[in-house]
Amino acid sequence: MVNNSLASYAINEKYLRDRLYPEKKLIYPKDPFAVDYERIINSSAFRRLQYKTQVFVNHQGDHYRTRLTHSLEVAQIARSIAHALHLNRDLAENISLAHDLGHTAFGHAGEQVLNEKMMQFKGFSHNAHTFKIITKLETRFADFEGLNLSWEMLEGVAKHNGRFKDFKGVPEYILNYNKIFDLQLNLSPSLEAQISAIADDIAYNNHDLEDGLRAQLFSIQDLLFLPVIGEIYQEIIENFENLAQEILVGEAKKIITNRMIFDVINNTKKNLTKYDIKGFKDVQNHPNFLVNFSTEMLKTNQILKDFLMKKMYRHSLVNQMTKTAHQVISDLFDYYLGNPQVISISIKDKNYLNYPIIQQANLIADYIAGMTDRYAINLHSQIIK
Repeated sequence: MVNNSLASYAINEKYLRDRLYPEKKLIYPKDPFAVDYERIINSSAFRRLQYKTQVFVNHQGDHYRTRLTHSLEVAQIARSIAHALHLNRDLAENISLAHDLGHTAFGHAGEQVLNEKMMQFKGFSHNAHTFKIITKLETRFADFEGLNLSWEMLEGVAKHNGRFKDFKGVPEYILNYNKIFDLQLNLSPSLEAQISAIADDIAYNNHDLEDGLRAQLFSIQDLLFLPVIGEIYQEIIENFENLAQEILVGEAKKIITNRMIFDVINNTKKNLTKYDIKGFKDVQNHPNFLVNFSTEMLKTNQILKDFLMKKMYRHSLVNQMTKTAHQVISDLFDYYLGNPQVISISIKDKNYLNYPIIQQANLIADYIAGMTDRYAINLHSQIIK
């Protein structure tokens, strides 16, 4: 059924392309994005996000964000923005839920060292690995490999960070997949995909601020000097005496998050009018993102990022976790590359020993990237002497 409440430039059911693999029609038809949603949240890769690092290693505390809770918060913000702009909320949510499926154990620290190890084999990117998971590795059905998600979903995941102006910067796996299922990589992504990207920014900046305070990596006093953020905290402190820190932080997070969301909505409306966006083709042909912050909020967001980089991501406690991550991932990769008979058993591939070294390395990277923090740590303690 066509959703007539959506804007003309939204992804609507009447514009949908076929999936790569044709599927039998159900007796009771489902919304195509409801099918995508079910397949994402029922995937093993999605469940494993619960035990993958956002900033703090999973077992360090029950209250810190994981990749799973981060993805849920991104999805909630994306739905809010999409609703206000009369865009496809389900698609924006689905892209947000899937966008981090390819993250390794230990978050960006794990990705960094795995990329270093894979550099001689064309590198490793969690974005490309996410795409590989949903199109190949997450095999749960008899008729096809991967999840056979909608074209709109795949396009959004592949390009949620932007279009590829030329094919030089396209990860090899996505480039090869594009040859059999054209994702129009050189065109801008849907507005729903653009929303997912900025919702990611809003979510991690705000929840990392909350987690950093919880971990006592910095104090509320440190925040008072930041533009906008400091003003919001100061106003709450003045209006509510003797407020418990947990409540103060929660109230501030709500206000800051909402202010960023409202800013994106208002600025995007201005862009859509300014550039006379009438339909999806106009979105694709526009060279830049239409969903973005105003100039003022962009500055505020960057100042917050810089603050978190200095006070949190480069804090000695986080640096120690990063060091551990590097050691674990590096040792596991070297071990498996040097012991092909072990990895062939682990990945249940009898032909592994006959593969060229680049294919072996890619299979090792796939295997390690799928590990959770605790699994990687436990495995490292067992096999690395």
